[in-house]
Amino acid sequence: MNKTAKIFVAGHRGMAGSAIVRSLRSKGYDNLILRTRAEVNLLDGHAVQAFFKAERPEIVVDAAARVGGIAANFEKPVEFLVENLTIQNNVICAAAETGTRKLLFLGSSCIYPKLSPQPIPESALLTGSLEPTNDAYALAKIAGIRLCQAYAAQYGKNFLSAMPTNLYGPNDNYDLQSSHVLPALIRKVHEAKAAGAAEIPIWGTGNPRREFLHSDDLADACVFLLENYDSPEIINIGCGEDITIRELAETICEVLGYRGELVFDPSKPDGTPRKVLDMQKLFALGWRPKISLREGIRNAYECFLESHKNLA
Repeated sequence: MNKTAKIFVAGHRGMAGSAIVRSLRSKGYDNLILRTRAEVNLLDGHAVQAFFKAERPEIVVDAAARVGGIAANFEKPVEFLVENLTIQNNVICAAAETGTRKLLFLGSSCIYPKLSPQPIPESALLTGSLEPTNDAYALAKIAGIRLCQAYAAQYGKNFLSAMPTNLYGPNDNYDLQSSHVLPALIRKVHEAKAAGAAEIPIWGTGNPRREFLHSDDLADACVFLLENYDSPEIINIGCGEDITIRELAETICEVLGYRGELVFDPSKPDGTPRKVLDMQKLFALGWRPKISLREGIRNAYECFLESHKNLA
């Protein structure tokens, strides 16, 4: 990939998108096109078409999406389905129509069936029922994958789809009503420690197993794929290791220095029992993650403190 290539990163202010921008710049890709929502609303098809016709980016990374945890997905499935379908259709179609040479679409590990084999291979897609607590988001992402593959098959487009595992890192969402489990736990533990609380209530049993990847590792993998991968077949991005939610919460407590009790509420949904990605495909190409979970949590907490000084 040419260092002077014109690259558009959709969703550059989000956790994944901002990390991808940092990674591209660190590797010498400086010809980046970045637009805020106020400048180009990706839900507006006419605005997206006009932007692509004017800028004609050579490379596109579609990291724009409406995201959230179990509670947010459960409460607003219409928004998660419609907004994600609209954003990705607008970006992918405009890229195809204006000559984009390569596009990387970021999907999600939630595209895989609830009871997938573990670790989850890319071949598990569409082999079973989805996890109902986030099926709207998953269906939208599956549609995005199929659209990229359709453009590759019908028009020969070099449109890729990568499936990240659970992400965390700088610019994460720490809102307790809409965040994912790791940032939500960081905030809960921080607030409990600051208040001197003796215990922390946590949704579910604590038994589900999850895999977590720092956003900087995700970004490094994305740039690696842009440089080394040219297949419409989906590819996983993760670390290939998982821990229980209880172990995650305990690790966060250790890193943040909280010594109270964790109280799990089994009346709340657990979601998928286990979710860890099979990483043989990407590892075989020569990529590996660099940031350990404990190191990543420490970095995420520092970023949390910087962006939430009123809670410090």
